[in-house]
Amino acid sequence: MSLLAQRPVDLVLSDIYMPGEDGLSLLSRLREGPKPPKIVLMTARGTVETATIAARLGVTDYVAKPFDLAQLLGRIAAALAPPAAGGEPVDPEGPRSLIVGSHPSMVEVYNAVARVARLPVTVLVLGETGTGKELVARALHQFGAHPDGPFVAVHCGAIPDTLLESELFGHVRGAFTGADRDRRGALREAQHGTVFLDEIGDVSPSFQTKLLRFLQEKTVRPVGAERSEPVDVRVVAATHRDLAALSAAGSFRQDLYFRLAGYEVRLPALRERLSDLPLLVEHFRAGAVREMGLPETSSASSALLAALAAHSWPGNVRELEQVVRRLLIDTGALSDAAAAERFLASSGRAAKRTTPEESHASEPQAPATSGPAETLSSLDDVERRHILAVLSATGGNRSAAARILGIERKTLSRKLKAWGTGDPDGDDPESL
Repeated sequence: MSLLAQRPVDLVLSDIYMPGEDGLSLLSRLREGPKPPKIVLMTARGTVETATIAARLGVTDYVAKPFDLAQLLGRIAAALAPPAAGGEPVDPEGPRSLIVGSHPSMVEVYNAVARVARLPVTVLVLGETGTGKELVARALHQFGAHPDGPFVAVHCGAIPDTLLESELFGHVRGAFTGADRDRRGALREAQHGTVFLDEIGDVSPSFQTKLLRFLQEKTVRPVGAERSEPVDVRVVAATHRDLAALSAAGSFRQDLYFRLAGYEVRLPALRERLSDLPLLVEHFRAGAVREMGLPETSSASSALLAALAAHSWPGNVRELEQVVRRLLIDTGALSDAAAAERFLASSGRAAKRTTPEESHASEPQAPATSGPAETLSSLDDVERRHILAVLSATGGNRSAAARILGIERKTLSRKLKAWGTGDPDGDDPESL
């Protein structure tokens, strides 16, 4: 700060997590000057909370590590464009993170939430089942213009058409058999708040028409009522389906798709961000201990993380949470890789992913009838497969892999060079 006071600068490139002071605190202090510089924050441990706080504090950009140098220079050049309006100061100390992950694809999600949260547009959240679409919807609500308003979630794919209209729009007494009293419906319950329409891609064509009318007119007519009522509600919809393709094929109304997709947020599958596995496992471990009153346990072992990294995760983050909870209940710890593999196998989800490193490291296996000496691997082969699996789980981050393995980074680099898998002085995402 003293250097900046002596010589004003146009732009500051800062990490978020630094010894002595974090980037958000530095940003708050920089804003106090008469001519604050542009700020580009970078981090290997991003959260939706820090991205949103940074946006409100007037940060120009928020970049995830690891990054390509040319990409970073491009972002810096864009940051030096004419200034955008800054937001109001907020307390950098936020709540426990709603969404966990620091993979660059997740930081892009955080940036998207920060950009659109306070804007009065309908948001469509896309992603496979179990990727956390409702968490994004809740983040949009929490950091939106009306965070104190209600948040009402409706699982559209689980409700028949005959009931979905009443669920969303409400009904008056006597509108149909069993309607013994008035019902407000989710849209009116969410007045001055957010309604989350999950699995919107599963609704029928007839209901699509009714939903389109609501989005166009912003009014609700309960089933059996004679008049419509205006509502003020933020709509966030989500689906695991490709609505653009469905609308092009004619099975989903194109005009409804355009209304829903005022802004799109795409969530990556877990298999696309395996470097987040250690963070997610720790998040679910701490949550299970806190919520179920389980005994405190140590963090996941490197062997367990390697076993989890080998799984294809068709159920995404939701499946991982179930596996972590099951392991804690059954074994009381997160150290038994074999138990995790048995659980995945017993539940019919033991699909494996094969990384280039694993393909390179794996040796042809002898037939089941071969003798023990032919089927067993050497200690060097076992070590190599395990280290490469941990490196894959950390997204190639050698510093993180070395910490998990309990060895020096130089030792890891030396082993990788000996195996011909990389330059010992190559780029490390943690060091960028």
